[in-house]
Amino acid sequence: MSEVPPTRMNQQVFKGKKKAAESGHKLLKKKADALKVKFRDYAKMIAETKGNMSTDATTAFFSLTQAEYAAGNFKQKVAEGTLTARVRVGAGIDNVAGVKLPVFTIYETGGVADNQSLGLVGGGKKIVAVREKFKVFLTQLIKLASLQTSFVTLDEAMKVTNRRVNALENVTIPKIQSVLDYIERELDELEREDFTRLKLVQGKKQDELKENVVNNATNKMKNLDINKDKDITATFDAQDDEDVVF
Repeated sequence: MSEVPPTRMNQQVFKGKKKAAESGHKLLKKKADALKVKFRDYAKMIAETKGNMSTDATTAFFSLTQAEYAAGNFKQKVAEGTLTARVRVGAGIDNVAGVKLPVFTIYETGGVADNQSLGLVGGGKKIVAVREKFKVFLTQLIKLASLQTSFVTLDEAMKVTNRRVNALENVTIPKIQSVLDYIERELDELEREDFTRLKLVQGKKQDELKENVVNNATNKMKNLDINKDKDITATFDAQDDEDVVF
């Protein structure tokens, strides 16, 4: 604080800094609240998606067991065939209070399903059912991956935002306020010194004025005493006047 000169200009500068810091703190606080609400929503959606995914996974693998029972072990045939992706994953961005969250979406490529000959001997319907069940399971898996990635990104953004809010609230703003208090104290002290100096100068001038008045009055009294003691006829010479003839 001693490095800051206690001047009116610095006082205005630090008042502007304090106002900017308070505005930034208010905005970051709102951002932190918005991120917290979104964070809770993501946590809730993740819990729901995991519950649904557990059910979908159970259904899909049970359907696979039924298909293998009806059509035999066809995993080797699927692995030996040509594999063409029927679905792909696209990446997007979701903006939440200035934080960019990654979002994964699933879309179909329009490709024809491979291994159409599977299940001709038996179990064809079961294999089709397995394909549909695992497609639903894959959709839930991609949704969960998107939610988990966004959740982690949102958690890091919340930590950074909360650190900034705490830094402004507990470090920056109190430091600026302490500098303003120091400048105000120093300016008040300077004003008191100036006031005391002016009072001394005015008192000295009044003393000098009183002294001058007293001296003038004393001089006048002395002059009056001298005039009283002086003989007026001492300076009169009768020979200087002409004779008067009647």
